[in-house]
Amino acid sequence: MKQIIQDLKNGDTILEDVPAPMVRNGAVLIRTSRSLLSLGTERMLVEFGKAGWINKARQQPDRVKMVLNKIKTDGLKPTINAVFNKLGQPIPLGYCNVGKVIAIGKGVTEFKIGDRVASNGNHAEIVCIPQNLVAKIPDEISDEEAAFTVIGAIGLQGIRLVNPTFGETVVVVGMGLIGQLTAQLLKANGCRVIGIDYDSNKLLLAAAKGIITVNPGEGTDTVKFVTSLTNGIGADAVIITASSKGDDIIAQSAQMSRKRGRIVLVGVVGLNISRADFFEKELSFQVSCSYGPGRYDSVYEQKGVDYPIGFVRWTEKRNFETVLQALASGQLEVQSLITERIPLSDYRKVYGNMSKPNSIATIISYNDNTPLEHTIKLSERSFNGQKGIAGIIGSGNFTGAIVLPALKACNTDIKTIASAAGLSGVTLAKKHGIGGATTDYKSILQDSDIDIVFITTRHNQHAHMVEEALKAKKHVFVEKPLALTHEELDGVIDAYEQNNQTLSVGYNRRFASLAVKMKRLLGNGEAPMNIVANVNAGYIPANNWLHDMETGGGRIIGEACHFIDLCTYLTGSLVKAVCMNAMGVHPAENTDNATILLQYENGSNAVINYFANGSKAYEKERVEVYSQERTLVMENWKKLKGFGFNNFSSESASQDKGHNAQFKLLMEKIKTGGSALIPIEELINTSRASIAAIDSLKTKAWIEL
Repeated sequence: MKQIIQDLKNGDTILEDVPAPMVRNGAVLIRTSRSLLSLGTERMLVEFGKAGWINKARQQPDRVKMVLNKIKTDGLKPTINAVFNKLGQPIPLGYCNVGKVIAIGKGVTEFKIGDRVASNGNHAEIVCIPQNLVAKIPDEISDEEAAFTVIGAIGLQGIRLVNPTFGETVVVVGMGLIGQLTAQLLKANGCRVIGIDYDSNKLLLAAAKGIITVNPGEGTDTVKFVTSLTNGIGADAVIITASSKGDDIIAQSAQMSRKRGRIVLVGVVGLNISRADFFEKELSFQVSCSYGPGRYDSVYEQKGVDYPIGFVRWTEKRNFETVLQALASGQLEVQSLITERIPLSDYRKVYGNMSKPNSIATIISYNDNTPLEHTIKLSERSFNGQKGIAGIIGSGNFTGAIVLPALKACNTDIKTIASAAGLSGVTLAKKHGIGGATTDYKSILQDSDIDIVFITTRHNQHAHMVEEALKAKKHVFVEKPLALTHEELDGVIDAYEQNNQTLSVGYNRRFASLAVKMKRLLGNGEAPMNIVANVNAGYIPANNWLHDMETGGGRIIGEACHFIDLCTYLTGSLVKAVCMNAMGVHPAENTDNATILLQYENGSNAVINYFANGSKAYEKERVEVYSQERTLVMENWKKLKGFGFNNFSSESASQDKGHNAQFKLLMEKIKTGGSALIPIEELINTSRASIAAIDSLKTKAWIEL
């Protein structure tokens, strides 16, 4: 299928061939008939992509600071690689989609095949959208009209925050597409509406719908105009839908407001606010968040859990439905706002010149018989008879930044990469010379050419995908963690024991050059040792998927397992008991500030301090080992110091966390045979210990393995 994307590196807008997405649980698959191109929003993305490196940095100073901090802790080369990897991921454009439902995911009961629906889907021939971001279209509305649903909801949410009453005067600053829709909806709400813009054509459109218009470009003082029109009182409310880097709009909005007036920002403007303007009138100011309550809440959007209507009357989905009702009743008229209509293939007519005068809204039309192809070939190369052919399931940041470069470094042939939506898989396939891309990961398991499957998806998918791959007679590498629960781990063990395939987990730290050096200096576990591993993991937002116990399993199971495996490697023994204590948080099992105590079968002890509340400017990882009157101190995988060793005092290296060595050894074993990369009993023991750490926190007791 075809999809419009934006290349952030060079600013090109591309019509890309990507595999059609598979329908997901809680979502519907939609064949697009129309989508709306919103020039204001999409122009910002296109202009950012076209900007040079310096201008990109100027537009995102907070990210520049993050990059500088990363250079201090991780070094220049890893940071540059991470930045280029991020910029190498194209952005799908568009968020106003209309089409027909062609497939329904598990748990969806509201829709049926053939329903016409509006959603926030991209400019793509087929989209998969969670049910709370989809609304049915009334019969009396055309597909073109329904394409205004989502962008209309953006304006409507701004109105909801203003909370206007019948007869109030509301100013709309910026009469682009969102401004036009906002003004009409305010008019339907019984308000007197004043529209401000420098474009006389946009003002003519608004005036035709009964909006009072003002053009500052013609010399009119907007503050005096509004003050005069309201008999010196000022506007009851101002909704800013304009886009401007200056601070004059927010200042003028305050000056034209009445005492205790309300100002809501829907667009993007400078926000150097004068305290005097707001203090003297006791003005309120609020920024509107997209389509309404539920936006960016993964529980609402991705899991489909609705907010109770008695507590949250207007969610984003209910805002969609309200806009559709306004269109059906004639309170909202949009045909006059359509500047042009183009087929998808002519996308360059618009994206080639996004500064067209008089342009407001463009409708893109789509072919209604696009084949539903979940796999596409990017090369005709044959893999028949070769050994060590790989398939990859997962195309996130880790895959692009770490896995694929490491596999490329050891000359691994990759036939197919699978991704949920399709675009990220195609992007990585083209960059790394992969033969094909798919949205159906099962096609990789069914491919007889493929020997080994790499699983790098979100954590909740690991265990069952490992089971499927082992049963399909594939060797498996899965990024940590292996499983999130004891039950999942039991299923993996059964599949492993019943199929003669190897299983590897991405515990890369043990393959780092300094870890190998530590092991060589310490010996093979003849004597017990004490280990202290300090992990300055860093804060991640509470809504990050890693914190979701169902999806990510939390950071202890999902990330701290790395260091349990490292301690196991260094001690040469297996964990026999685990105890974990955490800083006071609720729910306790979702902590990322914890101390894990490990007892080993050979008498060794380990303490893992996994903290997220430290400074990111400090080193991320430090490991100290005490054994036989000797001490080793490893600092952030850059430096190793030895005390009490006859022939060793220190060693320095470029930061190396072992990824390249891990994949090189793995692929050598796949091609030539040999023992497992990590013994299966250690993989199982580390997984048990990680899960047991959470059990310990819940029970406040040591857990015996």
